[in-house]
Amino acid sequence: MRKPKRFYVYIMTNGPRSHVLYTGITGDLPRRVFEHKNKLVPGFTSRYNLTRLAYYEAFAYPDLAIDREQEIKGWRRSKKIRLIESMNPHWYDLAEHWTEQYQPEVTGSPRQIPFGALRLLKAGSHSAEMRRVSE
Repeated sequence: MRKPKRFYVYIMTNGPRSHVLYTGITGDLPRRVFEHKNKLVPGFTSRYNLTRLAYYEAFAYPDLAIDREQEIKGWRRSKKIRLIESMNPHWYDLAEHWTEQYQPEVTGSPRQIPFGALRLLKAGSHSAEMRRVSE
């Protein structure tokens, strides 16, 4: 029997009582934290080095998680800090040791160019023929 799906609302930061907080939602918290810590997805968290998981909540239904994320995003910073400190008063990285346990799965083989497209690339055809192959 398959394990029930969980949805998470989480807050990332870059240090204790940091000035920068990011609230997000995911269906796979260990994977998403791994992406933040390793800056695999360009954007806000990469730009501000948000690599510490300061807070999270789990939900059984995605609509409840989405509502909670929107609620938290609408709060003032002081209320978000109180929320974090209710679960994590010392602002520890709650996922500090997760990388020792979580390694992303490698799915499938690396993408390969289809044989027909490869033949056209070698022949030097780029315009209409390439468009026809990719359609």
